[in-house]
Parts: sequence; C-alpha cells; structure tokens
Amino acid sequence: MTRILGIETSCDETSAAVLEGRGNDVALLSLVILSQDVHSIFGGVVPEIASRAHLTAIVPVVERALQEAGVTLADVEAIAVTHAPGLVGALLVGVSYAKALAFSRGLPCVGVHHMEGHIFGTTLDHPEAVPPFTALLVSGGHTLLLDVEAWGRYRLLGGTRDDAAGEAFDKVGKLLGLPYPGGPHIERIARDGDPERYHFARPMIRRTQKPGDPDYFDMSFSGIKTAVRNAVQGSDLELERNSLARGFQDSVVETLTEKTFRAARMFGRERVILGGGVACNKHLADTMRLKLAGIGAQLFAPSPRLATDNAAMIARAGLFHFELGERAPLNLNAYASLPIPGLVQERH
Repeated sequence: MTRILGIETSCDETSAAVLEGRGNDVALLSLVILSQDVHSIFGGVVPEIASRAHLTAIVPVVERALQEAGVTLADVEAIAVTHAPGLVGALLVGVSYAKALAFSRGLPCVGVHHMEGHIFGTTLDHPEAVPPFTALLVSGGHTLLLDVEAWGRYRLLGGTRDDAAGEAFDKVGKLLGLPYPGGPHIERIARDGDPERYHFARPMIRRTQKPGDPDYFDMSFSGIKTAVRNAVQGSDLELERNSLARGFQDSVVETLTEKTFRAARMFGRERVILGGGVACNKHLADTMRLKLAGIGAQLFAPSPRLATDNAAMIARAGLFHFELGERAPLNLNAYASLPIPGLVQERH
C-alpha cells in the first residue's frame, strides 16, 4: 500500500489530501479544501489575489490534511501536485511547494494533469466506476467528452469550441443579477421557472448530424449566452429571472446529455462518469441518468466535495502514475494549458 499526499492549487481552492492504496483499492484518509470567497466581490477569480491567497494557505492546509489523516510526512511515500492546466501563478505555488517539500524529505514527486484528476475523482465516491467508460468533464474552464478505454488511455471525442459550460453558467448568472459563482444559484431559481416560457436553441445539435461530422460531439455555449442576454434586455428581469434561468439551464443540460448519450451509444459503454464543478448540478445528473437508462448505461456522479477542485482526485491520479514508475524532475513546471496525458486520438 502506498500513502500519497496530494496538493491542488490550480484556481481558487487551496487543497491537500492524504490517500493510501494499491491499484483500484484506495482509501481517502483526509481532504482539506480552503475556498477563497473574496472573488465573489469581483464576479470572477482574480489571478493575482488567488496566487497570494495560496501562498498564505498552502502550509496550514497541508499540515491540517496530515493531522486529519493521523500521519506525519515521515509516513508519506510520495507527493502528487497539479501542474496543469490552470492559472499559472496559482499552479506555481503548489508546484514550488510540492517540489521543495519532496526534495527536503527525499520523496518522489508526481505531476498531475488537473482534468485527469477529475476522471479519477469520481471513483473515490464510486469504486465501481472503472474503465471502460464515457467521461464528461464539465467545469468553469473546460468541457471535454472522452472515451476512456483504460486508465491512462483517453480518446478525446469533443469539447467546447468557445465558452466552457461552467463559464456559461457564471456569465449568465451575472446577466441575471445572481452572485458568483452563478451555477448553484441558477439551478436553485430554475426550479421555480416555467419550462415553456423560454425555449433557447440546443447548440450544435441538428437532426441531420451523423457520426463523423465535425460537430457530432463538439459543443458551443457562447450563442446561448448571447440569446439569454437578448432575452434579458427585452424582459422584466424581476418577473422573468426564474424562467430565464430555467430556459438556459435546460438548453445546456440537454446539449451535454445528448452529446454524452451519443458517445456512450457509439462505443457501447455501460458506465458514464461526470466530473468537474458542473457535475454538482442535480438537474444535469438526473436528466443524464434518465437518458442513459434507455441504452442500459449507468451514470456515476461525484459528490459536490469531489466534483469541485480538490486534492483527493490529484492524489488518486498521482497514485496511478506513481505505480507506473513515473517521477517528476526537479524542473517540473506549471502550464496554463496542456493536453491530457495518454491521449490515443485527438478526435474520433
């Protein structure tokens, strides 16, 4: 059994976790997440503020994770850290700290891709969510649809051509006068909205689409954002806010569901996993679960704590790469964007 410390600082959460295990048999010993609420004042994450907050929080967060796990650094055999993608300044805090800590203790360090972490994260709630499966990763910065043949082998089927799904939720939330982040607030008020009042187009979904078309799996959410803005300008927002939220959410959810359904059906996958912050949206999970039942596929959605950015998923992905013998060099760097390692095909 390997005991590994995970560190995550890709955006505005400072997180550390301790995990131990071998292969798919793992146990999460602790998880600490410190969120930076200050960004709500600005309606979005301010990179410089995020980086400085990580500098202040990284040491006490790691110490707390070790304490809650009932271990010390002497009991840890490796350190895993997010090194891409994300805000470079924020990432550098975690990468620099992890490398220095590993070097001072003579421990191996493993660099982890943030989005691969989301693929592994769902398994911490659902141990049976193992490859092969279809994966939909939806967050504020990314929207990716993958076919996962095996751990470390990922076929990228499609993604967003503009705004990520989570980014669209945040921007529409701002249009509707809702606090940041917009996703949870849109989901909350959409429950009281009239589903027939606003029927926005389902972007990049056409009846004539067929496998092999360039837009068969791809997505786009900038147009729906513009449509909501136009609707807001021509309405009484106080009266229409809930229904606008409902119309927007239905459009995004049905688009994500249809694209994922296509992927699971084409590759014959019986398991589908959700990952990323938008996976917290219960309407998305319920809609997708109902749709997938028609082809006998089961949906696995993470709990909110493991859907949003966290170090547990980084430790889990790090364990996989550690067991493969991978070790990060001392010049491990941070990158704002980087393809997921193990891509076997860019597009189907």
